[in-house]
Amino acid sequence: MTAPNVAVAVHDLTVDYRSVRALAGVSLRLGSGVTGLLGPNGAGKSTLLRVLATAAPPGGGDIQVLGHDPRTPQGRLAIRRGLGYLPQDPGFHPSFTAFEFVDYIAILKEMTDSAARHREVQRVLDAVGLPERRGKKIKQLSGGMRQRVALAAALVGDPRFLILDEPTVGLDPEQRLRFRELIADLGTGRTVLLSTHQTEDVAALCSSVVVLDRGIVKFNGEPAALADVAAGRVWSSPERDPRALAGWRTGVGVVRNIGNPPAGAPLLDPTLEDGYLLLLDATAQQKAVR
Repeated sequence: MTAPNVAVAVHDLTVDYRSVRALAGVSLRLGSGVTGLLGPNGAGKSTLLRVLATAAPPGGGDIQVLGHDPRTPQGRLAIRRGLGYLPQDPGFHPSFTAFEFVDYIAILKEMTDSAARHREVQRVLDAVGLPERRGKKIKQLSGGMRQRVALAAALVGDPRFLILDEPTVGLDPEQRLRFRELIADLGTGRTVLLSTHQTEDVAALCSSVVVLDRGIVKFNGEPAALADVAAGRVWSSPERDPRALAGWRTGVGVVRNIGNPPAGAPLLDPTLEDGYLLLLDATAQQKAVR
């Protein structure tokens, strides 16, 4: 049994797809607040999310979500009653209105009293800032508005555990900022797992971050600690240093280099993105040595 403040406890989780090991001994614990999940394509992020959302079966290892075992029918049902899931592709019915779509999800969540259900649908639409769009067809909404509808659907029933898979992908800067406001508020009093390729979203929102690569947890800690992976390894130069792992010219005309700096190079403060890039590079080099 997991501790009351721990929503997810995973130990040595493995998942295989035919000859491919998607998750190779993943262990983590998620409590309240927003946790970022980073990793390159093919790292196993989607597999982990699907297992936690009871959309895919776990393989080996131990797993508890909201105190229940997703391997049993009773456990899966209990987890789904306390879960909100925003997949990368929500599978909209474009001819539904925003209200009808969220109402449909509420029905799937076993809300049978129509009056109470409609109050809940209106509550979550209000929560994501769509009170005046409830009667609009989804196909008439912008990308940012559609993401808000999907988030509203995930919030039906006030879930204790919320999984968000790339919620800001395709949004313009203003829409992403609005979404950050929503996600930050949602992390108060519940557990939010945010899977994203946007390191700036993790830096802005998350109290902890997990990095997956090739199905293995490569980092699990605070965002500041991930940035510290690059401490002393980011420097500026007039031109791109050929020894750098990566380098680009900034808006002020100097090049920001990441890697092993030459002696005497002017060092820069590392960011979470710098640490993430160096962590993945170290993993790739270890893989090549093997």
